[in-house]
Parts: sequence; structure tokens; C-alpha cells
Amino acid sequence: MPQEQISLYYKNVLADVIGDEHGITGAQFEDVAAQTSPLITRLNAQKKAGETPYRNLPFRTDIAGDVKELAEQVKADCDTLVVLGIGGSALGNIALQTALNPYMYNIDDKQRRGPGLFVFDNVDPAQLASFFDGLGDKLDRTVFNVISKSGRTAETASQFLYVRDLLLNKLGSDAISRHIIATTDENAGTLRTIVEEEGYRSLVVPDGVGGRFSVLSAVGLFSAAMCGIDIDALLAGAAEMDERASCEDFSKNPAAINAAINYHFYNRGKIISVIMPYSYALKDMADWYRQLWAESLGKSTSLDGKQVFVGPTPVKALGTTDQHSQVQLYREGPNDKLFTFLQVEDFGRDITIGPAPGCASELDFLAGKKLSTLLNSEKLATEYALLEDKRPCLTVNFPKVNAYTVGQFICLFEVTTSFAGALFNIDTYNQPAVELGKEATFALMGKPGSDKSGRPYKQFADEIRSRMNTDEQFLV
Repeated sequence: MPQEQISLYYKNVLADVIGDEHGITGAQFEDVAAQTSPLITRLNAQKKAGETPYRNLPFRTDIAGDVKELAEQVKADCDTLVVLGIGGSALGNIALQTALNPYMYNIDDKQRRGPGLFVFDNVDPAQLASFFDGLGDKLDRTVFNVISKSGRTAETASQFLYVRDLLLNKLGSDAISRHIIATTDENAGTLRTIVEEEGYRSLVVPDGVGGRFSVLSAVGLFSAAMCGIDIDALLAGAAEMDERASCEDFSKNPAAINAAINYHFYNRGKIISVIMPYSYALKDMADWYRQLWAESLGKSTSLDGKQVFVGPTPVKALGTTDQHSQVQLYREGPNDKLFTFLQVEDFGRDITIGPAPGCASELDFLAGKKLSTLLNSEKLATEYALLEDKRPCLTVNFPKVNAYTVGQFICLFEVTTSFAGALFNIDTYNQPAVELGKEATFALMGKPGSDKSGRPYKQFADEIRSRMNTDEQFLV
């Protein structure tokens, strides 16, 4: 039986729908297609040469095998799985859990297919303290998956050090190796050194795969496998989309078309990219997408050394929630946005709306209808209203939300990002602007030594404090 396929619908960005000023004309579409088509061959060659290793992840049966083997070892003694990570070491894990497990997964034992899952992607002390207050005497049935390629990310390292100390004090030194699993570089780095010294079980962050592209590696697959998600179907869906995204025919390549449209509208002043799922299950895919888009495409310098300062600003919304908080701006505010809706045909379950009380006959039109019908009607209504105001809209259609279609979605947007970066002529895979904030944090936290420029951290900290000290005359 053939698997479901997600699809990209792009009619509602065309000039035929919203006019020449804000839509893409036939001639413009042909022009951007001509710019994008040669990139299909280039990206396929890069994949074959191993230059974009994230694209090989759907086919890495060795990674999936290692993940499933370790999950089987751990599951029987684990009631709670805690992921310690940030950015790409957390957002994909959260997105998979929200998309592919029930809303009440952590609360209702009958709906759970594995341990409860908590992902800590911040260092808010109140949040972490509340969690451990609630965990109480269940520490001995808790496993911590610390995810960091280097082990030197300040946030994850701090979480790990706290947890390690807690385990030592509560359960003793013999327990640490049973309760900590590290996902890190295979050969080098601080966390790898600790793994070898203290005997933790570990999984590998593949070489050349940046965090925001790592969800289909052990980074995202371990928590998914632990919580009963079918990672084989997830990878199969991604592999199927990779084949579609490799198609040399531009007109049949959804990733190339998606990137070309986004690139065209960015250059026409639509510099904000709004992604709006009409499905609670897909809401955290929007967070995952924001990092992917922002870190990959927000760059000051082109590949040929020119200052370009490019990058669409990704914004998340949730239908229908944000019809009541953002759509007023989207319709009557600046026409500087491209909208991408995520729509689901079959939610797997449905609810029938009850009858209206006799005193409220004006609600009779809702009675007996399905909530899925209401939700998708709201999507169509919102899109219609945006089109009336000449706002371009794309839709990604999901026949169902399952592991296979989510895998397709992840691959579609990862490869779209590669195409978009190539169109912008930037390095899609680095994130140099992140480093200054990291270095400044190291300085303020008293790290010994010097930063990458050779400036002593103590001197750097003094410079930061002198500049950032609160000036009382501006405090009201």
C-alpha cells in the first residue's frame, strides 16, 4: 500500500490570484526557475560528494540501529527521560514528541508508549528546580540524555554538571553511568572525554551535521525511539522526500520550488516568513523551522566576500489561536510577509460539536459538525482573507500527521534551506554571529584564559560590564 505524501500548493502566490504588484507573474516564475534549476544538479553533486552529510541521515541504517539497540537496553529501567540540550539539540526532539505522541502523553499512562519525556532547552533555575521538586524520589528511574557535540556549550554543560552532582549525592558514583547517556562527537571534545573517563553509554553526533540539521540523527532519534515513535517510518519518509527534492525537473521538485518562491518574495520586499500550522501536533515544527531558517539564512557576508545582510525573518503562528492575535496585523499591516500554512486532511480522531441550547439558536449552525471541519474551514477562511488583501500564501498539505509524513516535512524544509542559501549565495551551514554571545558569556562567568581573538576573558568581562552597567538616569 503506498504511503501518504505531503504536498506543496503554491497557486496562491501567483499574480493571477493576488495581482501583479504582490504576486509572482508567469515571467517572474520562469526567471526564478531558471536561477534555481542549475542548483538542483549542484546540490545533488554536493550530496554525492559528502559535502552535505545531513542529507545522508535518512539512509544511515547504522545510526537507527544503534539508537534502537540502546533504547531497548534503557527502556525497562526508565520511567522518565530527560533531554539536556539547547537549540538543535532540543527543538527537534520537542517537535517530534508534540507531532507524534498524544497531547496527554506525559500525564496519562494509558496513552504512553515509553517513559515520560522532558526536554530542558534553557537554564531557567525556577523551571529546573520545579522539575526536580516534582521528580522527588523517582530519580533512580530517570535517565538523562545530555546532547552536545563539544560538551562546552555553557547551558548544557551547566545542566549536566548539576545533574551529575545530584546523581552522585543521591545515588552514588556507581549510578552515574546507568543514568547518563551522552550524545556527542565520536572522537573528540570535552563530553567525549568525560564519557570515556566515567563510562557513560553514548551515541554519536555525525561529523559535518550542524545542530539545526541533526534531528534525523541520534540527536533526535533516541528520545523518539524511547517514546515509542516509529523512527524507521520517520527516516523512510525523509528518504522519500529526499528523492523528490533531488529531481532534476524543477517543476516536480517541491524543495526547489519552495526555495525559489521564498527567494523571489524576499527580493520583492516580503522579508518576513510566517509559518502557520492548523494542527496542534505540528505547532513545535514551527519552532524547529525558525531555528533552521534563521541560523542558516541570516548572514552578513556572501560567499564571494560581499556584505549582503540577508535573511528572511521566520515567525511562527498557530491556527486558529493566532487568528485572534496576529491576523489583524497580517491583513492590515505592512505587506512584507510570505505565509506558509500547514494543513491536515485526516486528524486520526475527531469530535462532534454538541447541540446548542434553546436560548442560543444562533449557534445551531455549528451543532453536529466536526471540529476538524471547523479547523480546516478556519484555515481556508484566513487564507481567503489574506488573499483579499494581496498577501501571498503557500500551503503544505498533510494527508495525516504520522512518522512518515513528518519525516517528509523535515527533509522538505532542510533541502529547501539548502536551495535558499545557494540562491542567496551564502554559507548555509555556519553561524558565526552566535559566537560573540557565547564568548561574552564565558567571560562574564569567569572562564580562565582568552577568547578566540586572544583577549583575556577577565579584560573582556570588564569591558562588557563597563558598557552594560545600568545608567540610573535612564531608569524610570
